[in-house]
Amino acid sequence: MQVISTPQEFNQDDLYVDLDAITGHPLFLKCEGFNFAGSIKLKAATAMVAAAERDGLLTPGSVLVESSSGNLGVALSMIAASKGYHFVCVTDSRCNLATRLLLEALGSEIHIVTEPSPTGGLLGARIDHVRALCASDDRYVWLNQYANPNNHRAHSRTTAPAIARAFPDLDVLFVGAGTTGTLMGCARYFRTWHRPVRIVAIDTEGSATFGHTPSRRMIPGLGTSIRPPLLDTSYVDDVVHVNEAETIRTCHQLARHGFIFGGSTGTVVSGATQWLARQDQPLTAVAIAPDLGERYLETVYQTDWVQDLYGEDVLQPQTVTASA
Repeated sequence: MQVISTPQEFNQDDLYVDLDAITGHPLFLKCEGFNFAGSIKLKAATAMVAAAERDGLLTPGSVLVESSSGNLGVALSMIAASKGYHFVCVTDSRCNLATRLLLEALGSEIHIVTEPSPTGGLLGARIDHVRALCASDDRYVWLNQYANPNNHRAHSRTTAPAIARAFPDLDVLFVGAGTTGTLMGCARYFRTWHRPVRIVAIDTEGSATFGHTPSRRMIPGLGTSIRPPLLDTSYVDDVVHVNEAETIRTCHQLARHGFIFGGSTGTVVSGATQWLARQDQPLTAVAIAPDLGERYLETVYQTDWVQDLYGEDVLQPQTVTASA
């Protein structure tokens, strides 16, 4: 029996879904959505808060502030509530309603940015807002998930070793690219592992992370309008970009098999399927699912929302397997 006193102590690292029957390729999905925060972001949030406390940056009376599209905000809300900190989450209009309601239930303050920065899009505008808050009051402490090394260190210590234990013959790991904390943490760990593992980053079309021109993205989680400072492309073997219509189709296909995952997972599974379809030999492959799908019921899984943004044909029956 495991007895815990705070939400960040809970960790379930050994749940995988075999997607072979759905995708047509051997692929195991590591499910990260079963902790109290509902996403993999609890790991990074815990590590960043602990480091800030050790370094004396976060003290009683401090106000945590962070830019987040949703999941990290929820994780920090839980930690802040358990530790007695006030938390301000700076998000934008794409943040799911369910996520905003959860942030409010946890006692957090939400600032919603609606106008993009001329150079950095909505992410740039969120970061500008955070900087303005910090300049206005010394109590504000910005963990800065985009540049904080404890973001990727959390996954070098937890996520990657758990995958290595479960799959000692791992050939390829698929990781979605957001802040790139999970991607860099896993890539750095497997670079020094006892056997080669290919690291394939999955990004969304319209993201500037790997040098593409930023454009409209409506599904929060993956992709950025500014290249993440944490990213070191020398650790990445390949990159697959997935359009959001394919993300939607993949999420709905998984749901038809009983699995409700978030938009990021739909993107990762779609990209992994595309990549595996181009290989000429079977591989031991794992993909990381950052969260579950309950927070996306009013967006990704809502027919009117989907058809308004992506057209009436987007939900026509198709298989997950995409063209190479």
